[in-house]
Amino acid sequence: MEKPVNKLNNFLVLQKRIKIVLTLLVLGSFSQIKAQEKVPFDQGKKYILAKVSVVGKISFNEQTVVTFSGLQKGQEITVPGEEISSAIKKLGKLGLFDEIAFYVNRVENDSVYLDLDIVELPKLNEVKFVGIKKSKVEGLIKDNNLTKSKIVNENLITTTKNYIENKYKKDGFYNTKVTITTTPDTTAGNQVNMLVRVDKGDKVKISSIDFIGNTQLTDNKLRAAMKDTKQKNVFRVLKSSKFIPEKYKTDLEKVIATYKEKGYRDARIIYDSVTYNKEKNMLAIKIKMEEGNKYYFGNIKFLGNTVYSDQLLNRYLGIKKGEVYNGVLLEKRIADKSKPDAEDITNLYQNNGYLFSNINAVEVKTVNDTIDFEIRVTEGPIAYFNKITVVGNDKTNDHVIYRELRTKPGEKYSKEQLVRTIREIGQLGFFDPEAIDPKFKNVDAGAGTVDIEYNVVEKGSSQVELQGGYGGGGFIGTLGLSFNNFSARNIFNKESYKPLPMGDGQKVSLRLQGSTYFQTYSVSFSEPWFGGKKPVQFSSSISYSKQYLNNYVTRDVDKSKSFNILTLQVGLAKRLTVPDDYFVLSQSISYQHYDLNNYNTGLFTFGNGASRNLAYTIGLSRSNKGVNPIFPTYGSEFSISAKVTPPYSLFNGIDYSKLGDQKEYKRTAEADATQGDANGIVIRKGDYLDANGNKVNTYQEAAADPAKVDQKKYNWLEYYKVKFKADWYTKVYGKLVLRTLTEFGFLGAYDQSRGVVPFERFYLGGDGMANYSMDGRETIQLRGYPNNSLTPIIEDKTDSRYGQQIGATIYNKFSMELRYPITLKSSASIYALTFLEAGSSYPTFKDYNPFDLNRSAGVGLRVFMPAFGLLGIDFGYGFDALPGSVTNKANGWETHFIIGQQF
Repeated sequence: MEKPVNKLNNFLVLQKRIKIVLTLLVLGSFSQIKAQEKVPFDQGKKYILAKVSVVGKISFNEQTVVTFSGLQKGQEITVPGEEISSAIKKLGKLGLFDEIAFYVNRVENDSVYLDLDIVELPKLNEVKFVGIKKSKVEGLIKDNNLTKSKIVNENLITTTKNYIENKYKKDGFYNTKVTITTTPDTTAGNQVNMLVRVDKGDKVKISSIDFIGNTQLTDNKLRAAMKDTKQKNVFRVLKSSKFIPEKYKTDLEKVIATYKEKGYRDARIIYDSVTYNKEKNMLAIKIKMEEGNKYYFGNIKFLGNTVYSDQLLNRYLGIKKGEVYNGVLLEKRIADKSKPDAEDITNLYQNNGYLFSNINAVEVKTVNDTIDFEIRVTEGPIAYFNKITVVGNDKTNDHVIYRELRTKPGEKYSKEQLVRTIREIGQLGFFDPEAIDPKFKNVDAGAGTVDIEYNVVEKGSSQVELQGGYGGGGFIGTLGLSFNNFSARNIFNKESYKPLPMGDGQKVSLRLQGSTYFQTYSVSFSEPWFGGKKPVQFSSSISYSKQYLNNYVTRDVDKSKSFNILTLQVGLAKRLTVPDDYFVLSQSISYQHYDLNNYNTGLFTFGNGASRNLAYTIGLSRSNKGVNPIFPTYGSEFSISAKVTPPYSLFNGIDYSKLGDQKEYKRTAEADATQGDANGIVIRKGDYLDANGNKVNTYQEAAADPAKVDQKKYNWLEYYKVKFKADWYTKVYGKLVLRTLTEFGFLGAYDQSRGVVPFERFYLGGDGMANYSMDGRETIQLRGYPNNSLTPIIEDKTDSRYGQQIGATIYNKFSMELRYPITLKSSASIYALTFLEAGSSYPTFKDYNPFDLNRSAGVGLRVFMPAFGLLGIDFGYGFDALPGSVTNKANGWETHFIIGQQF
């Protein structure tokens, strides 16, 4: 008599939805397979596995599935037994199958043939979100890896749900609910569509934060200590009143730290409660304090220090007996974790080789309200850098990075040099500054050695500048290419063109800029390590500009009137060691040739002729800002420079105070009758000439044309130019950074009777980008006003040039910016800013008044993308009237587009 078919085993492996069925028959009965065939076999008998056949619809290779099960042909197995149980568990752990079932197909003598019937878990076809903005969907899909063909299991659904709920709770949506449903896709195979419904609910804010038991510190003082947990306040702009549990716990610690700063060492929180009012959708926080007594520092004794004296360590500690106890200050003076380069005792040791040093402050005695301390120092052995490596530089050649490293094998360990190296690698511009990670390898206290591995992430260093915009009264188009990691030595190596030879840290820039009234072409090259052995930067550039005269009012262009400029420049900049190695001394020589063709403007009277500008520039700068050159968070940058020309008036024999006298208009030919004028009249030494070189009868006829005077005055330009700039970066709070800036510039003349040259002047106002003129002028940014609008104009109504800009010979500017980063990823760095600015420019030094300033304020946004450089927009409000304004009203709002300017 046949016995009924029994299902012997059900297995649930890893996930609840995985159904594992093992169907076997006991002795004297038979296995049931899909065809309902009855195969007798002996229960518990050992068989030789002849074959495992995979049945069911699967996308995987059959042999691959069998291999993952661990079963092998010819293997001795027991039916049922551990081998089959183990195979089911292995397949279940893959997380790929919904059902796994083994069936006996047939038995031949001592051999058994098994069928493995599996049902795959469905794969994701598409996912849709309901309840959130479309702009947020892509980010959520990426964060949860909800890609097409992703295996859909219970774990994916649960983790996605939890991630989205936690994300919105951090943004203040405390009641966020997420439901995820899947439906089979009838157009495809084993695929499902996922629908994610997000119900954010209303944002939950904190209605109140109340303290109980505090008498020494006010509620407002304690609320201020909670940096990321704020109660609702309509006047607060920078911080919202959302509740984030993790940050709330941190803020409770800050409350205790505030008490410790005021001497209350024993202060503690007895309890705290967070109550949710569902009707008002608000949270109320109550915190009960126990303040304890106020304490003071007593005796402070150093133990274990042999390298540094008690006097020196006391100076670093900066705490005296009798001062109010400040536990936070004590910790910072020993080891300030908020500043890697802080002047604390730990860094004093670590900057001088004592990597293994350890400094602890221990309370040894408390009498009444006075606490005695021992600062216990374990100095340990001196450590030395051993192996220094860099990983992650796929494009940049090793020597470009290694020459910047200040941590050399065999040298004493120095934390200061480690921090400095990170900053300088970041300033190369080839790597993501936020991702530079120095990892300590093989730290051996016995041998006193440490290996450092610098992990870097390459970012795009070359830039394409393709833009069009309105500036200087007309449309300006620009095409620029900057290759910031160029390799000149491989320029003839065809294999290195990918698309150009890169990796040696050199910079090549090509730029074309033009409009209806000017064209400019320039090429520049720089090598940061000229000669390859020392940080001496070599730079060179050549540019050519052709500028046409245009009507300031109508903007009509007359191409028969042009101003051509050729510029050549070479320079060297050397890093100094004294006073410290943050200083750089730079020197350059430049030559400019100005060719005027019927180009008459308000700056000078002659419209035909040439001027030449041979100048030497020397500058001293110091920069230790870091670590990200796009968004510095600390440090400063100072620079002072002087640009000078030879003092021609000392040796050219011309008395410029008498320029225009009879003798100044005499021909200075080397011999008589050397040439004739345009009318064929012979010119002899001592003859009078007009501006065109034609012979005239009297001095008065020659002097009647002032163009000749200017032509002679500006044949070779003579001037000196001094500039100063100071730039500070200070972290105010969290990621909020304050930038303060001051600038000053002065253009002077050696010979006052000759006067200040019309070139090289300062033009103030606007976005600071209208550098379309190559006459040496400098455009100075001052937002809230039109471009160049704060530049002096000729106010003498009797002058034919009345109302025209003449450029400033002196200016000063002051600026403050609050910056906050939105993202600092290597693909795009974005930060918002708000600013206050003030500045002014003056025609002469006697007009200079540093307190007569044009003021402005506004907000802006900056976006830096490696391929395109800096992009930005500013909205500035000018509080003062423009020079020459009749109404004397505030200028009001101006919009400025910033492209490719300095950070």
